[in-house]
Amino acid sequence: MIWTAGFRTAVISPYEQLQFSEPRGFVDQTIRQVLHMAGGGEALRVRLTNRYGRTPLTIAAATVAVGHRQAVLTFDGVERCVIPAGEEAVADPVDLPVAAGADLVVSLYLPEKTGLATHSHKPAEVALIAGGNHVTSPALPWTEQVEARFYISGVDVLAPQDTAIAVAFGDSWFEGVGTTTSANHRSVDFLNRRLRRGWVVNQGIAGNRLLRDGVGEHALARFDRDVLSIPALTHVLVHFGINDLGLPGMLGEPPTTADALIEGFGALADRAHSAGLKILAATIGPFGGAGSGISTPEGLATRREVNDWIRTTDAFDSVFDVARAVANPRALDHIHPALDSGDGMHLNDKGAEAMADAVNLDDLAL
Repeated sequence: MIWTAGFRTAVISPYEQLQFSEPRGFVDQTIRQVLHMAGGGEALRVRLTNRYGRTPLTIAAATVAVGHRQAVLTFDGVERCVIPAGEEAVADPVDLPVAAGADLVVSLYLPEKTGLATHSHKPAEVALIAGGNHVTSPALPWTEQVEARFYISGVDVLAPQDTAIAVAFGDSWFEGVGTTTSANHRSVDFLNRRLRRGWVVNQGIAGNRLLRDGVGEHALARFDRDVLSIPALTHVLVHFGINDLGLPGMLGEPPTTADALIEGFGALADRAHSAGLKILAATIGPFGGAGSGISTPEGLATRREVNDWIRTTDAFDSVFDVARAVANPRALDHIHPALDSGDGMHLNDKGAEAMADAVNLDDLAL
């Protein structure tokens, strides 16, 4: 048996210049969060993070529940845990079996002022927040409901030695922006439902870029932490490029060139192969309907040039052609109207399923 990733969620700093959600902190409050498990095992351990915090994070009590079974989380045998600024903590193993596709519920009681929280900002899931300590309460008397995850970076599961894991490493098209909140209709969820063996954990960050920081550290900077740290990893799926092309206009930066993106994708492939991983690359999805400032003729032309390279290069082990799978056949730079979430830049539930269906399971071969 081995410990490996049954769930992952990529986190960002609440202090970044570009914000797509309102950062927040807590004091004398309970946060209850649902984690949809990509994979399961005989036991579990929860990973908590204060990576971007500026003060120590005190967790006075915490529980984890699967269905009607609940267990108290401890840290080195103690229920109270203090995570220094910039650090992470792994709870003690809990003998609580959890299945792939199950919802794991984690409740954290934060008694002291936390400062702004390290968080996942667009997870297509909500956190419930209530005053006081309610970690053991079956029903939370919540006073707030926020689309975000706070202080959680993942869940490890105790699984068979031959378990094969892949990671979806990318942007909002993996994280799930545009899909129905709390429905588990992210592209990665649909992909996991297709798999016959193994699973894919989700390390997507909405707004994330391949080449530059902005919303989260850029892909090449976070690759070691968010990809290579996962035990039993065999494959990495990547989808980047939309934000590299669309955000410079919003941020007053020079446009990203095709040569720069191609070099970045090549570097990502080299690092994956050096680690013994197979890498599956998505073509850059269409965003022609995203509006002025994000969708520009120059950016869309660069997208087409880079996609032609992705389709023909031997840098990757395989390609899943998301761009063709979700494009409007009458306007290829745009998402098909039936697959568009409504903003011209993100996929709805059917679009996310089409993205997942573009992956050839023989190429993934978990």
